[in-house]
Amino acid sequence: MTVLSDTEILKHLDNGEVKLEPFESSCLNPAGYDLRCSKTVVLKPKHYELVATLETVELGLNVTAYLHIRSSLAREGVIGSFAVVDPGFRGQLTLNLHNVSEKEITLREGERIVQIVFHNLGNAAQKGYSGSYQNSKGIVSSRRNKQ
Repeated sequence: MTVLSDTEILKHLDNGEVKLEPFESSCLNPAGYDLRCSKTVVLKPKHYELVATLETVELGLNVTAYLHIRSSLAREGVIGSFAVVDPGFRGQLTLNLHNVSEKEITLREGERIVQIVFHNLGNAAQKGYSGSYQNSKGIVSSRRNKQ
């Protein structure tokens, strides 16, 4: 697997292998794209919140992605627990953000919160993601025991 550069991300956006909507060119980085917060959220000290990305993400069968907390938030005490974004996934992403600091941290609507890093697969996946979070909109709680 190779990490996609900004040039490759733009090519993948042009050919439809990756979709990011709404796309904001200022969020494009040399090796990823900054996803933004869908609404203002207050992270209380020592608590976690589920937060949805503003962007809807869609991946083709040749691409997977990993999420990383933005370093400015990590420096304030925000950590995240993230899953792999599988080939074929489409929808908004629900993020688990935990405030390990002693102070409240406010994330504003539209603020950049995580970087998504895209990777080309060595070969296309045989089938795309078809799990219970496909076509997610907004914050989606665990569906683990609801199947």
